[in-house]
Amino acid sequence: MKKRTLGSGGLEVSAIGFGCMGMSQSFGPNPGDRGQMMNLLRSAVDLGVTFFDTAEVYGPYVNEELVGEALAPVRDQVVIATKFGFAFDGDGRQTGVSSEPAHIRQAVEGSLRRLRTDRIDLLYQHRVDPQVPIEDVAGTVGDLVAAGKVRHFGLSEAGVRTIRRAHAVHPVTALQSEYSLFWRDLEGEIIAVLEELGIGLVPFSPLGRGFLTGRIDQATEFGAGDIRASLPRFTAEARAANQVVVDLLSSTAEAKGVTPAQVALAWLLAQKPWIVPIPGTRRLERLEENLGAVDVELTPGDLAAIGAAADQITVEGDRYPEALQRLIDR
Repeated sequence: MKKRTLGSGGLEVSAIGFGCMGMSQSFGPNPGDRGQMMNLLRSAVDLGVTFFDTAEVYGPYVNEELVGEALAPVRDQVVIATKFGFAFDGDGRQTGVSSEPAHIRQAVEGSLRRLRTDRIDLLYQHRVDPQVPIEDVAGTVGDLVAAGKVRHFGLSEAGVRTIRRAHAVHPVTALQSEYSLFWRDLEGEIIAVLEELGIGLVPFSPLGRGFLTGRIDQATEFGAGDIRASLPRFTAEARAANQVVVDLLSSTAEAKGVTPAQVALAWLLAQKPWIVPIPGTRRLERLEENLGAVDVELTPGDLAAIGAAADQITVEGDRYPEALQRLIDR
């Protein structure tokens, strides 16, 4: 597996990581066989993946426990990223954002315990808390770095102003945000600032929550517990309108003898050498397909053609309902 470096602090990771959220939530009924998911995570390591992404809110808590148990035997060979930033009630239900310094320290202790480790390689603020100055957040994480409990600081879904303010207090290693041919809003100001400051980009949903694989169409029905059923971008009408994005990928994939998903990931990898996508899956064959994207070569002509065609496409539908959209920092 090829490697990439996130941030100026030299955090080396596999060129494609593994987003673990879907093993515990958001994409339909959760797998009944926990051991099967653990075996898949270990297979990812065998295939060269060294970068695994989780969060306390996934489940909540159970995804960190799964990742921690699966990776414990190879802990020194992998980079584990997790996130703080949400508050929970006594029953474990999410009640809003929270990045008070005391809450951050408490969240980190819980994550360390569930991940069965003595340090978090990359700790993200999951969502910006408008009630807590980002300088206080960065300073608290800096203290945790000094204490050896955290190695690197990251932000998720943060805007340019927040990124600059946080980085001025403690170096930001990576920004995690959605980015793909299905969602290109990072292009321009945010990517320019990341390049200026030496911050890596970790795109989540790099396959458009599965849409860019070509396996979802207007007739697809999403089961109970599948977040896509509530997303404006995944209404039947939006899926029909957005098929043009998949058609663009499919034409390139056919010419190269690869899959649309591999072209989608290869396109991301070609944008910047410090971009590391984290597709998720529950199936070994899809993991192998995703990792195969590192060997897909898109020529300058390919990239220019894809870019020119994509510029003519307006993707239909917001990516989140209004309540979730309000959590995104601007």
